Amino acid sequence: MSSPSIDGTASNSSDVDDHIWQGLVQVPRGLKARILGRGADRLFRRAAARLDLRVEYPDGTVIGAGQFEHILPRMIIRRPEAFAARIGAHGLIGFGEAYMVGDWTSPDPAAVLTVLASRITHLVPPALQRMRSLFVATPPPSDDGAAHNTQENIASHYDLSNELFALFLDETMTYSSALFIEPLFEQWDQLADAQRRKIDRLLDAASVGPGTRLLEIGTGWGELAIRAAARGAVVHSVTLSREQQELARVRVAEAGHEDAVSIDLLDYRSIEGSYDAIVSVEMIEAVGHRYWETYFKVIDNLLVPGGKVALQAITMPHDRMKATRNTYTWVQKYIFPGGFLPSLRAIEDITAECTSLRVEDTFAMGEHYAETLRLWRERFSAHGRQVLELGFDETFRRMWQFYLAYSEAGFRSGYLNVHQIVLNKSREQ
Repeated sequence: MSSPSIDGTASNSSDVDDHIWQGLVQVPRGLKARILGRGADRLFRRAAARLDLRVEYPDGTVIGAGQFEHILPRMIIRRPEAFAARIGAHGLIGFGEAYMVGDWTSPDPAAVLTVLASRITHLVPPALQRMRSLFVATPPPSDDGAAHNTQENIASHYDLSNELFALFLDETMTYSSALFIEPLFEQWDQLADAQRRKIDRLLDAASVGPGTRLLEIGTGWGELAIRAAARGAVVHSVTLSREQQELARVRVAEAGHEDAVSIDLLDYRSIEGSYDAIVSVEMIEAVGHRYWETYFKVIDNLLVPGGKVALQAITMPHDRMKATRNTYTWVQKYIFPGGFLPSLRAIEDITAECTSLRVEDTFAMGEHYAETLRLWRERFSAHGRQVLELGFDETFRRMWQFYLAYSEAGFRSGYLNVHQIVLNKSREQ
């Protein structure tokens, strides 16, 4: 097979650069790998037969076709033995890696992954689920969210290239869930307005206005700081991404708010000062569950009595959070080292037990994130050639295609959610 096409329908594992993707091209070998691979193959075929999928094998075998064969999402297994061996040896990490090297593909990976995500807790037999600790890897020490690791973890994702993110983000350069007007909009040119709507809702929730001393934890590319400054707030924003800091400062200056906004390269644990309001958008996911208590204590100490916090946080069900908090995942390995999603209950419990902050209001908007991700994914795919021209290879492009589809599936299936959470601090301190 020749080099893969930009639309992602074909790939050849021999095209993977082993100097960049060390060990990825190697299929697990040996007796143990063969036994686990055969078991994974049986489990996968049995599960696929119960799902609304059309799974196609190179020998002509089709699972899950029937009368709905023209509407079911297509999952095309190109190298069955390698596919099964990777899953048997590395579980869901192997499943994602199999897509990266082209062991399986799909014309619509988001649709395939949505079906799988909707049944994720039922695909593995209960007996094997109870033995998960014997098979799943744990996160490496280098991924821990301690202060000496955090900047490298953040840089590995956010410092990839501002030009890369600009290929699929809208003009606001906002990399978090938008908030659409019902019914959900689908046109690309409406995404920027939906992002501004999301930001304004958070600023309203935190009562940000003229003279507000606002702390933003996690700058992004500066849109929230710009909109807060336009309201008359004085903004201190912190980030651990040098690329984001550089472009955010440029955007703030171009908007005419240079005097009202400072953007520092700083870990949240090193912030000093006193603030009337604190806003943080999809940053808690990078903190790590061992440091959630520290994170909220820092916020509590920085906020004045009577102040408000507005968070936007990706969340997962509490029972799944507890079951997976020591599991090393494909997303942690390839996209967000050290990341882990909280549950809404975990945020409520930690703030109630360890701080003077109390959850005042929550607003769920998971379906909005599914649409946001769909727009990003489609735009990323449409700019596939430009991704390669920026110096990223085909394996990287397929990895990001999988990441965006995987994320969309999580929200579309309801396995993941995203909340805007408002916390207040009592005036009696």
